[in-house]
Amino acid sequence: MAEIATWVCWAVVIVVWIAGAAYGSRGPHGRRQRAVGNDALWRIGAVVFAVLVYRLGRDDLRHVAYRSWWIELPGLVLLIASTAFTIWARIRLGRMWSASPNVLQQQHQLRTDGPYGITRHPIYTGLLGMLIGTVLLNGLGASLLLLIVGAGVLATRIPIEERLMSKTFPEEYARYRARVPRLVPGARRLRRSH
Repeated sequence: MAEIATWVCWAVVIVVWIAGAAYGSRGPHGRRQRAVGNDALWRIGAVVFAVLVYRLGRDDLRHVAYRSWWIELPGLVLLIASTAFTIWARIRLGRMWSASPNVLQQQHQLRTDGPYGITRHPIYTGLLGMLIGTVLLNGLGASLLLLIVGAGVLATRIPIEERLMSKTFPEEYARYRARVPRLVPGARRLRRSH
Protein backbone atom coordinates (compact mmCIF):
# COMPACT_ATOMS: atom_id res chain seq x y z
CA MET A 1 0.00 0.00 0.00
CA ALA A 2 2.82 2.41 0.87
CA GLU A 3 4.53 1.92 -2.49
CA ILE A 4 1.27 2.42 -4.38
CA ALA A 5 0.50 5.68 -2.57
CA THR A 6 4.05 6.88 -3.19
CA TRP A 7 3.97 6.06 -6.91
CA VAL A 8 0.51 7.62 -7.36
CA CYS A 9 1.50 10.90 -5.68
CA TRP A 10 4.76 11.25 -7.60
CA ALA A 11 3.07 10.22 -10.88
CA VAL A 12 0.37 12.88 -10.43
CA VAL A 13 3.02 15.56 -9.87
CA ILE A 14 4.99 14.39 -12.93
CA VAL A 15 1.85 14.44 -15.11
CA VAL A 16 0.97 17.95 -13.90
CA TRP A 17 4.54 19.08 -14.65
CA ILE A 18 4.51 17.63 -18.15
CA ALA A 19 1.10 19.14 -18.90
CA GLY A 20 2.21 22.49 -17.45
CA ALA A 21 5.42 22.46 -19.47
CA ALA A 22 3.49 21.67 -22.66
CA TYR A 23 0.99 24.44 -21.93
CA GLY A 24 3.73 26.92 -21.03
CA SER A 25 5.77 26.17 -24.13
CA ARG A 26 3.02 27.65 -26.31
CA GLY A 27 3.65 31.13 -24.90
CA PRO A 28 6.63 33.46 -25.31
CA HIS A 29 9.92 31.99 -24.17
CA GLY A 30 11.78 33.12 -21.09
CA ARG A 31 14.95 35.09 -20.91
CA ARG A 32 18.02 33.86 -19.10
CA GLN A 33 19.17 36.35 -16.50
CA ARG A 34 22.68 35.07 -15.98
CA ALA A 35 24.52 31.96 -16.96
CA VAL A 36 25.12 29.38 -14.26
CA GLY A 37 26.88 26.73 -16.29
CA ASN A 38 25.10 24.02 -18.16
CA ASP A 39 21.99 23.34 -16.03
CA ALA A 40 20.88 20.31 -18.04
CA LEU A 41 24.27 18.64 -17.70
CA TRP A 42 24.29 19.19 -13.92
CA ARG A 43 20.77 17.77 -13.59
CA ILE A 44 21.59 14.68 -15.65
CA GLY A 45 24.79 14.15 -13.66
CA ALA A 46 22.94 14.49 -10.35
CA VAL A 47 20.28 11.99 -11.41
CA VAL A 48 22.87 9.48 -12.69
CA PHE A 49 24.86 9.86 -9.46
CA ALA A 50 21.76 9.39 -7.29
CA VAL A 51 20.65 6.31 -9.23
CA LEU A 52 24.13 4.75 -9.04
CA VAL A 53 24.49 5.36 -5.31
CA TYR A 54 20.97 4.08 -4.72
CA ARG A 55 21.53 0.93 -6.80
CA LEU A 56 24.88 0.22 -5.14
CA GLY A 57 23.65 0.80 -1.60
CA ARG A 58 20.04 -0.30 -1.87
CA ASP A 59 20.43 -3.66 -0.14
CA ASP A 60 22.54 -2.21 2.68
CA LEU A 61 20.09 0.64 3.21
CA ARG A 62 17.14 -1.75 3.47
CA HIS A 63 18.75 -3.26 6.56
CA VAL A 64 18.45 0.05 8.40
CA ALA A 65 14.83 0.60 7.35
CA TYR A 66 12.44 0.78 10.23
CA ARG A 67 8.74 0.46 9.47
CA SER A 68 5.91 1.06 11.86
CA TRP A 69 2.36 2.35 11.41
CA TRP A 70 3.02 5.31 13.73
CA ILE A 71 5.76 6.48 11.32
CA GLU A 72 4.02 5.45 8.10
CA LEU A 73 0.67 7.14 8.83
CA PRO A 74 2.13 10.65 9.32
CA GLY A 75 4.28 9.96 6.24
CA LEU A 76 1.19 9.17 4.18
CA VAL A 77 -0.61 12.29 5.40
CA LEU A 78 2.45 14.45 4.71
CA LEU A 79 2.94 12.91 1.25
CA ILE A 80 -0.67 13.55 0.21
CA ALA A 81 -0.83 17.07 1.67
CA SER A 82 2.53 17.99 0.13
CA THR A 83 1.45 16.62 -3.24
CA ALA A 84 -1.65 18.82 -3.18
CA PHE A 85 0.41 21.85 -2.08
CA THR A 86 2.99 21.28 -4.84
CA ILE A 87 0.32 21.02 -7.52
CA TRP A 88 -1.49 24.11 -6.19
CA ALA A 89 1.75 26.11 -6.34
CA ARG A 90 2.62 24.86 -9.83
CA ILE A 91 -0.84 25.67 -11.19
CA ARG A 92 -0.81 29.08 -9.49
CA LEU A 93 2.55 29.91 -11.08
CA GLY A 94 1.19 28.97 -14.50
CA ARG A 95 3.25 30.06 -17.50
CA MET A 96 5.75 31.88 -15.30
CA TRP A 97 7.28 28.55 -14.23
CA SER A 98 10.68 27.66 -15.63
CA ALA A 99 12.75 24.49 -15.28
CA SER A 100 15.85 26.61 -14.74
CA PRO A 101 16.18 28.75 -11.61
CA ASN A 102 17.87 31.57 -13.52
CA VAL A 103 15.19 32.13 -16.17
CA LEU A 104 12.27 34.56 -16.08
CA GLN A 105 9.40 34.29 -18.50
CA GLN A 106 8.35 37.26 -20.63
CA GLN A 107 6.28 39.74 -18.60
CA HIS A 108 7.10 37.85 -15.41
CA GLN A 109 5.10 38.87 -12.35
CA LEU A 110 6.05 38.27 -8.75
CA ARG A 111 3.55 35.90 -7.16
CA THR A 112 2.85 36.67 -3.50
CA ASP A 113 -0.62 35.21 -2.98
CA GLY A 114 -2.09 31.73 -2.60
CA PRO A 115 0.67 29.23 -1.79
CA TYR A 116 3.22 32.00 -2.42
CA GLY A 117 1.75 33.82 0.60
CA ILE A 118 2.63 30.78 2.76
CA THR A 119 6.24 30.26 1.63
CA ARG A 120 8.39 32.03 -0.97
CA HIS A 121 9.17 28.69 -2.62
CA PRO A 122 6.00 26.60 -2.23
CA ILE A 123 6.90 24.19 -5.02
CA TYR A 124 10.14 23.37 -3.21
CA THR A 125 8.31 23.22 0.12
CA GLY A 126 5.87 20.74 -1.40
CA LEU A 127 8.59 18.64 -3.03
CA LEU A 128 10.58 18.54 0.21
CA GLY A 129 7.42 17.50 2.08
CA MET A 130 6.81 14.80 -0.52
CA LEU A 131 10.36 13.52 -0.06
CA ILE A 132 10.02 13.45 3.74
CA GLY A 133 6.62 11.76 3.43
CA THR A 134 8.13 9.19 1.06
CA VAL A 135 10.93 8.46 3.53
CA LEU A 136 8.52 8.05 6.45
CA LEU A 137 6.05 5.98 4.46
CA ASN A 138 8.56 3.62 2.82
CA GLY A 139 11.06 3.07 5.59
CA LEU A 140 13.87 5.21 6.88
CA GLY A 141 16.55 3.31 4.97
CA ALA A 142 16.39 3.12 1.20
CA SER A 143 14.42 6.30 0.52
CA LEU A 144 16.54 8.41 2.89
CA LEU A 145 19.10 8.83 0.09
CA LEU A 146 16.39 10.40 -2.08
CA LEU A 147 15.73 12.97 0.65
CA ILE A 148 19.42 13.83 0.92
CA VAL A 149 19.85 14.25 -2.85
CA GLY A 150 16.59 16.21 -3.13
CA ALA A 151 17.53 18.55 -0.28
CA GLY A 152 20.91 19.10 -1.94
CA VAL A 153 19.30 20.05 -5.23
CA LEU A 154 16.91 22.46 -3.52
CA ALA A 155 19.74 24.00 -1.51
CA THR A 156 21.47 24.95 -4.76
CA ARG A 157 18.40 26.25 -6.58
CA ILE A 158 16.82 28.43 -3.90
CA PRO A 159 19.68 30.98 -3.59
CA ILE A 160 19.80 31.36 -7.38
CA GLU A 161 16.08 32.13 -7.51
CA GLU A 162 16.31 34.47 -4.51
CA ARG A 163 19.08 36.51 -6.20
CA LEU A 164 17.13 36.64 -9.45
CA MET A 165 13.94 37.85 -7.78
CA SER A 166 15.84 40.41 -5.68
CA LYS A 167 17.50 41.75 -8.83
CA THR A 168 14.29 41.83 -10.88
CA PHE A 169 11.88 43.11 -8.19
CA PRO A 170 14.21 44.84 -5.68
CA GLU A 171 11.72 46.72 -3.47
CA GLU A 172 8.75 44.43 -3.85
CA TYR A 173 10.80 41.28 -3.20
CA ALA A 174 12.47 42.84 -0.15
CA ARG A 175 9.03 43.47 1.39
CA TYR A 176 7.92 39.97 0.39
CA ARG A 177 11.02 38.39 1.96
CA ALA A 178 10.36 40.27 5.21
CA ARG A 179 6.78 38.99 5.32
CA VAL A 180 6.92 35.39 4.02
CA PRO A 181 9.28 32.59 5.15
CA ARG A 182 11.59 31.01 2.60
CA LEU A 183 10.66 27.33 2.84
CA VAL A 184 8.98 26.29 6.10
CA PRO A 185 5.48 27.68 6.78
CA GLY A 186 5.25 29.37 10.17
CA ALA A 187 9.04 29.36 10.71
CA ARG A 188 9.11 33.08 11.51
CA ARG A 189 6.37 32.80 14.14
CA LEU A 190 8.16 29.88 15.74
CA ARG A 191 11.44 31.82 15.82
CA ARG A 192 9.74 34.90 17.35
CA SER A 193 8.16 32.83 20.14
CA HIS A 194 11.60 31.70 21.31
